[in-house]
Amino acid sequence: MAAVGELDVVWSLPGEDVRAGWRALSWTARAEGGIAVLLVQKRFLERSYGVWHARERFDGEVVFVSGGGVVQRRTLVFGMDPWVGHFALLPGDRFLLVQGRTRQGDGGRWEPNAVVHGADGRGVERAFCVGDDIPALVTDRRGGIWTAYGDEGIYGHHPESGAGLAGWSSRGAATWAPAGRLPSQPLEGLTAATERDAVWLAWYSHEGTYLTRIVSATGEFATFRSPERGIDGLAVRGDRAVLTRRDHGEHTTTLTRAELADGTWTVTGREKLRLPGPLRLRCGQGRDGVLWLRAGDSWVRIGV
Repeated sequence: MAAVGELDVVWSLPGEDVRAGWRALSWTARAEGGIAVLLVQKRFLERSYGVWHARERFDGEVVFVSGGGVVQRRTLVFGMDPWVGHFALLPGDRFLLVQGRTRQGDGGRWEPNAVVHGADGRGVERAFCVGDDIPALVTDRRGGIWTAYGDEGIYGHHPESGAGLAGWSSRGAATWAPAGRLPSQPLEGLTAATERDAVWLAWYSHEGTYLTRIVSATGEFATFRSPERGIDGLAVRGDRAVLTRRDHGEHTTTLTRAELADGTWTVTGREKLRLPGPLRLRCGQGRDGVLWLRAGDSWVRIGV
């Protein structure tokens, strides 16, 4: 088993922030490398199954960390809605906050569950709905939003969620759907990654786990059977990939390396890693061949 000291731990929440009451509510890997972490004061939060949730409207800070682990800046963000499930970045350092669930209001319209904040963190640019029951979400360099849905969304009434996977503009317009051309009906989204101009969405069905690659500019896509089941982390570079499958609530994960040839992903290596903290919900995200894992309040980088 690879030990913690052998891993590339890029950044950890500083002790002075913890003592000052800050907690890491959500995070995202940055397109240019590094991570952005959304910090919230503990007084706004409650903990359920080891995961922090905001129980009321709150203010917070976004910490921008370089790939070398250097804090480049901290930006205050005001008036964020509770129950944030996903945090992502859009071009121009705007912030996207998404609740995992939504509901139909009067007249059958779906309530907004995605909010775009301006780069200064002080104003809301727009709010819209990106579907219901969202376990996996990522944004690309062009500002596209990509979502993979859970079973309550897929078998619910929201039209885009029912397809299992979807693409959106940063203005909330649906831009892509698989149009029934998946090898199996999705049951649950797992994780997501970007690779240059492509997006990878991982999901599973009764037939197994799949990886769908979408060219964000054109909408062309292909789906491959995953070499590993039940993954929660994925990064791809060309014909190589790394995938992780966590041990729930533990400080360990199984890392799988794979190569793509003739349309099939084949395992080339597998090892168990010990991490600096437990892996929980939404622990992994891939950017351009680098897999970022959140382990407790530390972030680990694994290259393909």
